[in-house]
Amino acid sequence: MRRMLAWLHCPSMGMLIAAALLLGAMPLVPEPHLVEKLRMLFNGTLVKPIDIFDLFWHSWPILWIILRLLTPGAAGQCAIGGR
Repeated sequence: MRRMLAWLHCPSMGMLIAAALLLGAMPLVPEPHLVEKLRMLFNGTLVKPIDIFDLFWHSWPILWIILRLLTPGAAGQCAIGGR
């Protein structure tokens, strides 16, 4: 199981945080997509496939960070590269 989850630890945490901030905040005007899509989700109006995709697209780095923090046993074992 550790080897299966080791790919979560391949990108640096700094790179994941930068991706989370950039994708979470874009576009800034009129409001960030992530805020808009979360509001739609809580109001029950997130029904169009493009809106569901937008929610996923703007939140995947945050989900990756959460998964990475939940799997500390695989730290330092990047499985990419033929190992």
